[in-house]
Amino acid sequence: MYAGADLGEHAQPAHICQHLTPFQMVCHVLSACFEATVKEREISVARRTEYDASQAAKRLRVPAAAFRWARHSGVISAPDAPSGRWSRAAVEAMDPDTVRASLPREPISGGAAADRIAEALGTPNQPDEKANVGTFVVRRLIDRGLLKDLTTNPDGVLLNPDQVDVVCQREDLAALVAADTPLGPNQAAERLGVRRADFDHMLRLSWVKPAEWREVRFGTSRAGAVDVPMFRTVDIDALPATHPDIDWKQLRTVGKGQRSPLAAMA
Repeated sequence: MYAGADLGEHAQPAHICQHLTPFQMVCHVLSACFEATVKEREISVARRTEYDASQAAKRLRVPAAAFRWARHSGVISAPDAPSGRWSRAAVEAMDPDTVRASLPREPISGGAAADRIAEALGTPNQPDEKANVGTFVVRRLIDRGLLKDLTTNPDGVLLNPDQVDVVCQREDLAALVAADTPLGPNQAAERLGVRRADFDHMLRLSWVKPAEWREVRFGTSRAGAVDVPMFRTVDIDALPATHPDIDWKQLRTVGKGQRSPLAAMA
């Protein structure tokens, strides 16, 4: 029964334990061990000398998203330790209430942000239909520095709704969304007016790189899933101008089964 476990102040007198059933005894021991583990972790945190954003948020007992927004908006200072973290003194000098107040509204997901952007453009996303504005566009707005991701989770996005509202009011919002609309390889080739084989040569030549990869499933099993590269429309549209030495008119007239003019280059 967890031999050697030191329950310290959580240990009960023997005359009390004698009246417990075996199940109650197990529950009691597990509870005591859990409390001891929590106390050890609290002591460990108290002894920490440097903190990253997540650790500092835990020390201050504030949401990690609020801490990251406070840093982004300048409410708290930049890390002062050579390691790129905050020193213990810097964290202890921070005001938790001020950090919380910097993000007064609950963060929203990338999907919710996409819905707001679509609504602002007058083309709201409809349930069970292909989105007019998706999370791909939201992530590109983060890449542009127009939005700040408040999570370190690679599979999710958290955003300040106030910042999303500011983006929705931009006069160039439609142009930004159009530029960042995603295209798959087949769509990119079609937009350029070339064969998919020719576009594949462009990829091998590193003329364009995907903004991200998207898992596409064939059927219901993940065993049939493949990762498909996704490109920004603006990057595809820029290819003819960035490679003026290519005879694009000729490239667009190459017939099926004919050797690509790009084959020798690739």
